[in-house]
Amino acid sequence: MTTVLIADDQPMQRFGFRMLLESQDDMTVVGEATNGTEATRLVDRHRPDVVLMDIRMPGLDGIEATRRIIATGARTRILIVTTFDLDEYAYDGLRAGASGFLVKDAQPEELLAGIRAVASGDAVVAPSLTRRLLDAYVHHLPASPTAAPRPEDPRLATLTEREREILTVIGQGWTNTEIAERLHLAESTVKTHVGRILSKTGTRDRVQAVILAYDTQLVMPA
Repeated sequence: MTTVLIADDQPMQRFGFRMLLESQDDMTVVGEATNGTEATRLVDRHRPDVVLMDIRMPGLDGIEATRRIIATGARTRILIVTTFDLDEYAYDGLRAGASGFLVKDAQPEELLAGIRAVASGDAVVAPSLTRRLLDAYVHHLPASPTAAPRPEDPRLATLTEREREILTVIGQGWTNTEIAERLHLAESTVKTHVGRILSKTGTRDRVQAVILAYDTQLVMPA
């Protein structure tokens, strides 16, 4: 059973989500929050598998609530629900630690599939879309000094050359199938490499791996 917390300041939106989720045999709603502060408190109490997190809420917004929940080390995954797919809010949500985002007008089956994917540890947003977001909003990244080379991020130190290569192409938006075909590897081998990359770098999922590739300048904006 996948447990879900709904965080949205619109009563009708929460009602719609609850009706949909509770129609599923494998999902249950453990609570509803009307703002980010309440969401963080309810996550601490119920430890849900997934939070459907609205962004624009009164008081503490969904981005900061996501950041605080992730900072606790909780196993809870955050699925941002936003109005537009390629906007700064979606970008900020991913950088705060969300495992993906969906637009509010997504089809019910898309929402359900997204929740199941996030609950199982997968990322909802395709790496290619994550890259488009980062390309669009990379000016938010801290500026690096031009006078001296940037020191290597310690998160990369334990990666093998092959793992570094795969992290780079993950950052470029390649899927596992594309990596297997272009690097002449079995897809099962690629999955093993990806798992090791996530473990060694402490990234929660593939979306965070794409962000890491940008932060460490393995991938530069297109």
